[in-house]
Amino acid sequence: MAMALLLIPLVVLYASVRDPSRQTSFDRTVLRPLGWVQSMATSSARVISDFLGDYVLLFEVREENDRLASRVARLDMERHVLLEQGVENRRLRSLLQLRERIGGELIAAEVIARDISPPFFRVTRVELDRGSRDRVRSGMPVLSGSGLVGLVLNAGAQTADVQLIVDRRAAVDVIIQRTGARGMLRGTGEEERYLARIQFLGREDALRVGDLVHTSGLGQRFPPSILVGRVTRIVREDFGLYQEVEVTPAVDFSRLDEVLILTDGALAEEPAVVAPRPAR
Repeated sequence: MAMALLLIPLVVLYASVRDPSRQTSFDRTVLRPLGWVQSMATSSARVISDFLGDYVLLFEVREENDRLASRVARLDMERHVLLEQGVENRRLRSLLQLRERIGGELIAAEVIARDISPPFFRVTRVELDRGSRDRVRSGMPVLSGSGLVGLVLNAGAQTADVQLIVDRRAAVDVIIQRTGARGMLRGTGEEERYLARIQFLGREDALRVGDLVHTSGLGQRFPPSILVGRVTRIVREDFGLYQEVEVTPAVDFSRLDEVLILTDGALAEEPAVVAPRPAR
C-alpha cells in the first residue's frame, strides 16, 4: 500500500513532464483527473482571493467612512459654535450701539431666570444678575438691542425682577413713528402670545399695519425713540372715540439673554396716562 502511494505521484509527474506529442492514452488517462483537480483548485483559490480582497477593501472603506463621519461631526460642531458666536456678537454689537445712541448711565446685565406660564410656556417675567449693590432699583427701564424690554419691578441685593411690557400691569407712553400719534401701550397678559394694545388713539389717526411704535419719552419713565414694537392689527368700529390697535413687541422675550439697565433718569412713580382726545 505504501509502495502504491509512492508510485502514484511519480507516475503523475512523469506523465505531466512528457512531451504532449509523445503522450500515450495511459498518460492522458492519468493527467485527466489531475486537470480537474487543478481547475477546482484554481477556481477555489480565485473565489477565496476575491473574498479576501473584498473583505480587506470593505474593511478599509468602513474605516474611511468612520473617519469621514467623525470629521463631519467635528466640522458640524465647529459650525454650530461659530453660528452661536455670530448671534452673540450681533446681540452684543446691537447693545453697544444702543448704549452709544442713548447715552446716560447704563449697566449691562444677563438674564439668569425666566418665569414660564403654562401651557404655552410664555415668559412672564425675567430675573437679572444685577441688584441694589450695582445701584439698580425699582422703576429703572430695561432695554435690549431689539427694543424695549420693560422695567425693574423689584431689586434685591444681587438680582432684579423685570416686568415685561406685555405684562397686564405694564404701561408705556408711546408714539407712532410715521404719524406722530400718541397713546398708552398696555400689555394684554395673554398666555399664548406676546401682545400689547395702544389705548386712547383717536379713530381719525390713520394708522397702518406695520407702523413702528416707539417710546415717546413723556413721563420720564422711558427714554424717547426706543423701539417698542410693530402694529399688527387695527380695529375701527363705526362708533366710539378710539380705535383698537394691537402691537407685537420687537423683543423676543423667550430668547432674551443680555440687556441694559438705564440707571439715571428713572422715576419710581407710575407713568402718566395720556389724556383721551375727543374725535374730530
